[in-house]
Amino acid sequence: MPEAIRAMRETDQSRTSLRGWIAIAALRPTQVTVGRSEVDEKRRRWRDVKDKRQFLSRHRVPVLLGPDRHCYMLDRHHLARALLDEGVTQIAVTIWADLSHLSHSGFWTFLDNRGWCHPYDDQGNRVGFDQIPRRIVDLGDDPFRSLARETRRRGGFTKDLRPFSEFVWADFLRFRMKRGLVEHDFETAVAEALALVRSREAVCLPGWRGPGPRGDGSARRALNDGGDA
Repeated sequence: MPEAIRAMRETDQSRTSLRGWIAIAALRPTQVTVGRSEVDEKRRRWRDVKDKRQFLSRHRVPVLLGPDRHCYMLDRHHLARALLDEGVTQIAVTIWADLSHLSHSGFWTFLDNRGWCHPYDDQGNRVGFDQIPRRIVDLGDDPFRSLARETRRRGGFTKDLRPFSEFVWADFLRFRMKRGLVEHDFETAVAEALALVRSREAVCLPGWRGPGPRGDGSARRALNDGGDA
């Protein structure tokens, strides 16, 4: 365990993982961007949290130990950035695996093969692993990531637990909508996005709910069964 992990450690016997607290500034991202509006929303919600330590204990960041025993995040980049912007210095983590024996190139190849990193910029272009920021504060803004999140929140598609699934939706919307609309008329962009994510074009995306009025996934089941919903 790296020195950045504080003394409070617990062994999780069910997952043979280690838990602790770490400086947010010491965490390393596995993606290039976040959705700035989602970060801002998490900041507002954080201010209303009564028992902040309990909240953090329930929302631990899953991390991997990588080369030089740095802690690399598998999820919750938005939360970490929001907390950092709110002046919070420590965050609770769960260490899922120790990959510190791998070389830098081997580590990123391992993550890439398992879908545990997202080396894509705010234009949807793949970048080199060396362009993934080393600090949470350096994550860029992708307005389409914010749009994807808000579209899901309003029932456009269901939450999928696979890493970076909302970036898949962000890219789907990115190549069908104008960036200027998202940046300058967000509500109109959300309305347009809600129609797009329910279309048959999105049938293979994670959490697709289908075009039905209830959005209950019946269209997808019918399609998978050879039917026509």
